[in-house]
Amino acid sequence: MGRLARIVELYYDVLSPYSWLSFEVLCRYQHVWNVDLQLRPSYIAGIMKDSGNRPPAQLPRKALYMVNDLRRLRQHFQVPVQVPEDFFSVVFEKGSLSAMRFLTAVCLECPEMLEKVSRELWMRIWSLAAEKAGMSAEQAQEILGKISTPKVKNQLKETTEAACNYGAFGLPITVAHVDSQTHMLFGSDRMELLAYLLGEKWMGPVPPAPKARL
Repeated sequence: MGRLARIVELYYDVLSPYSWLSFEVLCRYQHVWNVDLQLRPSYIAGIMKDSGNRPPAQLPRKALYMVNDLRRLRQHFQVPVQVPEDFFSVVFEKGSLSAMRFLTAVCLECPEMLEKVSRELWMRIWSLAAEKAGMSAEQAQEILGKISTPKVKNQLKETTEAACNYGAFGLPITVAHVDSQTHMLFGSDRMELLAYLLGEKWMGPVPPAPKARL
């Protein structure tokens, strides 16, 4: 008899490129490790405020490191992450509140589409994200019409608060529920440790499994 699936939650924000790396690795491994992967769209600005943390892009040395780091990780993780030319505008002016409310609405109304729509948002084609993920124009318009509703706002707030309650000070965080214990791991570089906690084998960011790559 196979091992029962363990629950792994990923709290993420599309404003965080490191969230994308964790997202893709966990999507690749969810069947390899037999885990119940639960995607939790969250609001990184709310977590930063609650924890008193600051985005790395606000600190020149961290910002420069992040740009170079993502270039390396792009090849290592085989995820097409690329810092946009208008990065500071995206981070400090546009933000991610509308995007994360949209994903929250997708989670509530069409949960089976959440993985694909999240990925397309990271691809920075938000206006086409729902269509490219296979969602009909009618579905997309219906969900867009719900992003300002109390139901969606409250759900995003509750998910963000849940991340804060786990001790989040940024995103991504991965929460593993294994053998009646809960483990909160921060960042995209804790997947080998996650494998250890699950009692599974880590085979690098791209495991030898069908359709593992983008």
